[in-house]
Amino acid sequence: MSQIEADRVGYLGGPKTGSGRDAVAHPLEGLEASGALATIARARARCGEPGSGALFELIGWVEGYLMAAHPDLGRTGAVCPFTRQAARLDTVRLGICEAGPGDEEAAFALIRASFQALEAIPAKPAMAHFRTIIIGFPACGGEDGIAMLRRIQDRHKFYSLSRNRMIGLMHATSDAPGLWNPDFRPLRAPLPVLAIRHMVEQDAPFAIRHPLLLLPYLVRFPLAGLKRLYAHLRAGR
Repeated sequence: MSQIEADRVGYLGGPKTGSGRDAVAHPLEGLEASGALATIARARARCGEPGSGALFELIGWVEGYLMAAHPDLGRTGAVCPFTRQAARLDTVRLGICEAGPGDEEAAFALIRASFQALEAIPAKPAMAHFRTIIIGFPACGGEDGIAMLRRIQDRHKFYSLSRNRMIGLMHATSDAPGLWNPDFRPLRAPLPVLAIRHMVEQDAPFAIRHPLLLLPYLVRFPLAGLKRLYAHLRAGR
């Protein structure tokens, strides 16, 4: 990746620190030091800086949509209870990537590094599965940008599943139906987003919808997962 590409990968308003032998080698520390990732609190504090409009929009969506109830969801509670609990535990990291449709390799490099950084987010062992990274791509709102992000998601499909991790794409025109209300579109976001997290036992509905996920899910949760799959199918969802 060229220096020009690297400079476009992430922005949160923070200075880039370290170079050569002095650069931070740890994936999470490096991304946080460069300003590519930040906690929700730190990201919120930077929203007043010049050029932080996309970051402000991302935080507003995470806190005002993912972590909130919605009348069309089809059940009570937050749209994404996982994210709300992760925020309480401070295991969420946010980022803004300025890469456009022609910067696929730069965006890919950021996502690959984020998978490594995910494992280093501080968390108690019992809460490690709440680690989450959410990255917005404001320059990818068009068809070409969405197609590029979908390719990045596909390129990470086996990489993520082999590690019991999940990668999801959300954008303004997503047609993915809701689990409890098929007319609801839960994966819509005001700007394109790629999110990565741990696979959890509650992912049974996704395992049913996506055949490639089913085997890794059952290997990870053999008995509990089978019970959840059966319960979901029995409920007729």
